Formats: sequence, structure tokens, C-alpha cells
Amino acid sequence: MSKHAIVRPPGASFKRCISAHPLHHQLDYNLALEQHAKYCEVLTELGIEIIELPPDDEYPDSCFVEDTVVVHGKKAAITRFAKESRQGEETSIENVLKDYRHTQRIEAPATIEGGDVIHLDELLISGLTQRTNIDGINQTASWLGVQIEIIKDPSIIHLKSYVTYVGANTFVTTKRFVDHPLFADYSKIIIPDHEAYAANTLTCDSVVLVSARHLESTCLLKDAGFDVVPLDLSEFEKCEGALTCLSIIF
Repeated sequence: MSKHAIVRPPGASFKRCISAHPLHHQLDYNLALEQHAKYCEVLTELGIEIIELPPDDEYPDSCFVEDTVVVHGKKAAITRFAKESRQGEETSIENVLKDYRHTQRIEAPATIEGGDVIHLDELLISGLTQRTNIDGINQTASWLGVQIEIIKDPSIIHLKSYVTYVGANTFVTTKRFVDHPLFADYSKIIIPDHEAYAANTLTCDSVVLVSARHLESTCLLKDAGFDVVPLDLSEFEKCEGALTCLSIIF
């Protein structure tokens, strides 16, 4: 059962986040703060202890804490970012995690980001993408002592923008990966193309958090028997972030 979640509210520089979203210029910072507070409130209601770090204005993307680390068992691999503008975000996260896990940094030329890594009980699945390379996957697997299966797609930024695990032997996925052989033995909930953003879900024990603005996807999860909590993260979507991006749950 998950016990803690490291989070960080967006800083005053949030509008300078890395994003190609067409509505990036319309980002509402105050609304983003409200949405982040609601996100933390829901995690607290689910029994998770929030460890909230102060905003870090030096790094516009620093609220997306998931990318800074891959946690498995009693160890944490501190990641190395592909984008130079994000390198440094991981330091404050490492300082906190040292009190809970044995940490080790991923070293150059390796890159890996938490948004590429799907966690199963005894297995990790990592995207080999624009942000994660094979050295990063190999170093992470070696330090954590866990098998990491690979999905190669150099055209995408992060794997979990397209597929997430919701428990009960089930993945939520866009059509992009529905036929991937790694998922052959699992049940799949296929997100409609026009609601692709909703593929990034966050499961806390038996509760699935899902994008509130994507009603068809919410209904698909409910129809499959999942306990669903919808959350609106519209302002984070404008920075190409989603539910899993905003926390490190361990």
C-alpha cells in the first residue's frame, strides 16, 4: 500500500515550461495552483501522506516531479534528464528520498525520465523514447535489481502519455500500443483517439484518478469495474503534463 507522495506546486516560472501544446499561451497560473491543491487533497483523502516541496522558480517544469526518479523496492534511481533545462530538478528530490530509500544517480551519457516507466509488481516497462535511452534503462535496471522490458518509440516524449497500468491485470492504452506484444496477456481499456490525454491515469491502491474532461474514458473505466476519481488538470495539460507527472508515490 502506498504511503507517501512527493509533490511540488508549480512555480512562478511555470508558463515557461517545455511545451508544444497549442493552448500553452493561455495557461492560467492561478488555476494551475488550484488544480494542484485539489490533486494533493485527493491523494490525502486516499490515505497518502503528502511531502510537499516548495516551488522552484529556477526550473519551470519542476512540478513534474515524477520524471526525477524511478523508485522500486528499497532503492531509488535518480534520473538524468534529456533536456538540459531540466537538469538540476532532481537534486532536491534526491535529498528528500535519501531519508526513505537507497539512492544512486544515473550517469551520463545515460538519460531516463520517470514518465517513461510503468511499474508492475515485479517488473518495470520503460519507453525508449526522445527522453530515455538504452544506457539509462540499463543503469536503472542494474541499480534497482529489476527486469525492465522495453517499448521502443523514438517519436514520443514519454510512454505513460499513451499507456498506464490500473491494476487488476489491466492497462489503459491508446490505439498506438494496443497490439504491442508486451500487453498480449493483459486486459486493455482502449482510450478513444479524441481523448488520448486520458490514457495517463494514476492508480492509488484500488482507486483510479482520471482526467475529468474526458467523459468517455471515465465511463470506460467505470464500466470495467474501477473506482474512479475524475480530476481536472487542464493547465498542466497545456504544459504537456498529466496525473502521474505530479507526484512520486512510494
